[in-house]
Amino acid sequence: MSKTVLIVEDEQAIADSIAYALRTDGFTPRHVMLGEQALALLRPTPGDAAPLPVLVVLDVGLPDMSGLEVCRRLRQFSEVPVIFLTARSDEIDRIVGLEIGADDYVTKPFSPRELVARIRVILRRAGVVQKPPETGMTIAAAVPPGAPVPARFELRALEARVLFHGQPLDLTRYEYLLLKALLEHPGHVLSRAQLMERVWSGAPDTLERTVDAHVKSLRAKLRTVDAQVDPIHTHRGLGYSLAGA
Repeated sequence: MSKTVLIVEDEQAIADSIAYALRTDGFTPRHVMLGEQALALLRPTPGDAAPLPVLVVLDVGLPDMSGLEVCRRLRQFSEVPVIFLTARSDEIDRIVGLEIGADDYVTKPFSPRELVARIRVILRRAGVVQKPPETGMTIAAAVPPGAPVPARFELRALEARVLFHGQPLDLTRYEYLLLKALLEHPGHVLSRAQLMERVWSGAPDTLERTVDAHVKSLRAKLRTVDAQVDPIHTHRGLGYSLAGA
């Protein structure tokens, strides 16, 4: 199975450091500097024997077009996971990037080893890299004794996955952590500040309204499995909770 990761980055030094970390971890890096080059490589071509990349590390500020535009066009024909690299901490850009289909964000400067760790988590959820052995762990093991368990959910923490009505959810890193936080406190109202502390502790420049954007995207993904139920409750002026039943 291909383990090629496409790096779309116009700064050679940054691309080289990512490529080195990827090779050290067993991946095959491939580097281009322009968005059009990336789209050409990612579009399946009849007769092309070269394996398609399993993930894209995509810089937001490219010379020929915005990385946001690359992702928008990519999502018209591919669901390959995308991690954005950005030198800006503008919250609007982050929310837009997530809404058009990015799986994660990394703000420069960053640790290449941490980036590779995030890549592994995303690919493990997608079933591309080897998963840890099945443990059968459910959310009951993650909540305090005696707390009500949302039976329609199953948390597989070692895989960084959540199942809803038996169906695995295709979640970004922060969507997974947000849902995990709600699952661990069923029926409890968690404020935006509490959710920021639990989910975005490593991203101190993130604004609280990103919680709302991620709740919106989570709800949309839950509706693809069960359109009749919205288990995430909004408490105006307070925060969010997950139904315990």
